[in-house]
Amino acid sequence: MDMVSSAAPAQEKPVVTPRFRIASGIWPGLFLTTLIAAAAFGMQRLPVISTFSPLILAILLGMIFHNLVGTPANAKAGVTFSLRRILRGAIILLGLQLTVVQVIEVGAVGFGIIVTCLVATFLFTGWFGKLIGVDPKLAELIGAGTSICGASAVIATNTVTNARDEDVAYAVACVTVFGSIAMFAYPTLTHLLHLDPRAYGLWTGSSIHEIAQVVAAAFQEGKQAGEFGTIAKLSRVMLLAPLVISLGVIASRRNHGTSSAKAPLPWFVFGFIALIALNSVITVPPEAKTVIVSITTFLLSMALAAMGLETDIGKLYAKGLRPLMLGAAASLFIALLSLTLIKLTS
Repeated sequence: MDMVSSAAPAQEKPVVTPRFRIASGIWPGLFLTTLIAAAAFGMQRLPVISTFSPLILAILLGMIFHNLVGTPANAKAGVTFSLRRILRGAIILLGLQLTVVQVIEVGAVGFGIIVTCLVATFLFTGWFGKLIGVDPKLAELIGAGTSICGASAVIATNTVTNARDEDVAYAVACVTVFGSIAMFAYPTLTHLLHLDPRAYGLWTGSSIHEIAQVVAAAFQEGKQAGEFGTIAKLSRVMLLAPLVISLGVIASRRNHGTSSAKAPLPWFVFGFIALIALNSVITVPPEAKTVIVSITTFLLSMALAAMGLETDIGKLYAKGLRPLMLGAAASLFIALLSLTLIKLTS
């Protein structure tokens, strides 16, 4: 008897499309990053740690969870999704917090100081990092975080730098530590340096790392200093797009050895630029803008929670103190350069 022909027909299994498989696989990780981001927002309301942004708290909570409990295997897909897709969406939404008018308010001289400090600090960080033996990719991330906008710049820059997760976490830690030091030190130093509110606001906005840190430091000297410092900082954030695009082009030429090679341009940056343009020609109601800012911060917190969930503290410790020295040197460099240029032009 033919056993093949006599066998009972096999029961057909339901077809699972790749798209459904991917979608169903990301939910545990998305739930975990959402939970950590929500916890970061809750902790940020506590008086003792209210000066730290939810972004910083999210990566710390993610690192603690990963290194003490361990990131579940079934959460990996969702963590990766948060780190890539949600991050890009959040950076695009950042464009709705910026307008071309803000750059005009800073003025040609003020904007020139911001651009000069950004470029000089980024180049100095790369040079000094090479001098003391810091990995070039890690130095690049520290340079971006110091010269532009802290943790957001670090993770945006890594879309073209492609550094290890531990490098990203270390860079975020550097800009957090030294940005926090600046946040407390600047209000103390302003009276010794005899800076008027506008000059002080420009100093904070052009040299302190995180937006939240700038706001905290600038408003210590009154409403005028606070508002101008915030505008200067947002103008600086606008330069994130050209920096990331430039690094993408440089990376392409370095990898392929020819200027004709196709650059791995981060297309989400063009979405960021488009929303800046949109926000410059239309008026977003204040209530809607508040909601957008909160959503953007939450999404960035999810991305940083994901970064923490992939970071091994043992590998951070193995990098030693040289990257920390680099972060300190870069922060001191941008603070002194910015102050000098402001003094020379005021």
